[in-house]
Amino acid sequence: MSTTVVDVWGQVAPEARSSFPPAPEPHDEWALAGGTAWVYYSPLNRRQLIRPVILSDGFSSGSSNLDQLWHGLEENGDFRFISELHATGRDVIILGYDDRTASITDNADTVIDCIRRTIAERVGRSSLVVGGFSMGGLVTRYALAKMENDPTLPHHETSLHLSYDTPHHGAWLPVSIQAFTHFATDNWGDTPGVGPVLRQFSGLLNSPAAKQMARWHIEKVGDTPAQASERVAFLKALDELGGWPRSVRKIGVANGVDTGTGNGVKADATAVRCNGETLTDTWLKTQAQGEQEVARLQKAGEDPVPVRTSGLPDIDGAPGGLFTAPSPAGDPGSFGLAALLMGLLGNKVDPDVITTSCFVPSISAVAAGDIADQKALYRPITPDTSELDAFLCAGRNEGHTTMTEELGAWIVNEIVSSE
Repeated sequence: MSTTVVDVWGQVAPEARSSFPPAPEPHDEWALAGGTAWVYYSPLNRRQLIRPVILSDGFSSGSSNLDQLWHGLEENGDFRFISELHATGRDVIILGYDDRTASITDNADTVIDCIRRTIAERVGRSSLVVGGFSMGGLVTRYALAKMENDPTLPHHETSLHLSYDTPHHGAWLPVSIQAFTHFATDNWGDTPGVGPVLRQFSGLLNSPAAKQMARWHIEKVGDTPAQASERVAFLKALDELGGWPRSVRKIGVANGVDTGTGNGVKADATAVRCNGETLTDTWLKTQAQGEQEVARLQKAGEDPVPVRTSGLPDIDGAPGGLFTAPSPAGDPGSFGLAALLMGLLGNKVDPDVITTSCFVPSISAVAAGDIADQKALYRPITPDTSELDAFLCAGRNEGHTTMTEELGAWIVNEIVSSE
């Protein structure tokens, strides 16, 4: 599998890759309010910013890492996205954030600052291409819409917005995993070694950006899964701006298929189970429709804590981009990450863990339906159902923000043909 552009869990994940080969020195580097822009001019433009393409980082822990972004975009083993853009005369601006868990609306101000600087540095009058990966597509979408509606801001001078496996209609963070993480943090968050990992992971799930993206969220064990107030407020703010920038062509890709074919993860299956020093017969299940007990959490010597859901779809197995967390030991995915945490807590995990699940359903990535709708999740996607002007879904369900020739070449062609 090719390297992903955005590592969802980041350095919070146990066994996460600690470093990447260094990226080439950027031709220019801009310090922005809340972030940094790394500028790579096309060799065809003699170190002048002529045809700018701004590519925004997405959701993860901490600040953006240029080496990691470059690796995912350019050294992914499948498609050299930056080189292909350079070959068409496009200058690439990689946009990173000081805090990738901050509110989408806050990081949108960093996008606006980047667009201002790009326009100021640009030679000529070529329009901008602006977009991003995962949450980056939402941040840039909001920023462009805000620039069109706020008379105090300049025009964005952008002709094309692109999104790469962006959760336009929400992302899926399994409720069972959210509950287990908060349960483990409540009980062992102060334990040397594993405690800081648990606190960071729980904090990541409860961060402003995670709450804004997650279609169903719980802040603590016992909460009813629902849209967080932060998501409700963000959607309201986006709607007040018209939902989308109006004066740009909107394109997007999904790392999942458009055929309605799921990823093979069965509903109501035991994804991970453990017993040991700290946990007794603790298990997490994949999501199913109707009333369901999705997790049983039991600290050794205490009563079990059941976690229940109601009215959710079979979403773990839905077509879409899959959870990924690159590491030397392989990709632990979503439930696989919970298994690693269980092991760190001194427990033996049963074999045959269902490691991964859907993160961004295809219908969310191409804005083609409500991910709470079971039928819509598994229905073939047609152009008339999407809010985008053009989109492409992958030929298979693959890792979230995996850069492939299939998707990358399509985007490059769309950028070239949009002029």
